Amino acid sequence: MKSKRSQAGSSLAFGYSPGQPEKLGEILGRLFAARGWGRRHERVRLEEAWAAVIGSSGATHTRIGLLRRGVLEIVVDSAVLLQELAHFHKRSLLEKLRTRLPSVTINDLRFRAGATNSEGEETASRNGRPASPRKDRRS
Repeated sequence: MKSKRSQAGSSLAFGYSPGQPEKLGEILGRLFAARGWGRRHERVRLEEAWAAVIGSSGATHTRIGLLRRGVLEIVVDSAVLLQELAHFHKRSLLEKLRTRLPSVTINDLRFRAGATNSEGEETASRNGRPASPRKDRRS
């Protein structure tokens, strides 16, 4: 049987004290983390920022891929547009994204070819399944 002192010590280690009510913000924070809602919210913010930076015509031909280690992948449905973005607009797009999302670390943009539909989502492959992103062995 544990003493009251050891029970109190173990409950404080988890941030809960039986004598005091828990803060709503802490409860919601754990709930959001457990359900993955924070990641979805960040993804939506990233997509909105990209659409604002690239403009409506560019947004129909591009979509956000993965953000990994500060490198944001952009899927582009046209080889010509991919080259234009990568060689002529990359630096300004990166700076605009950093300005819109100061809390998100974006060090680089990496453009890759891929088919997108009118909503900017990647289309299915020939077998009917969603096309999987290719693995870039350079990173």
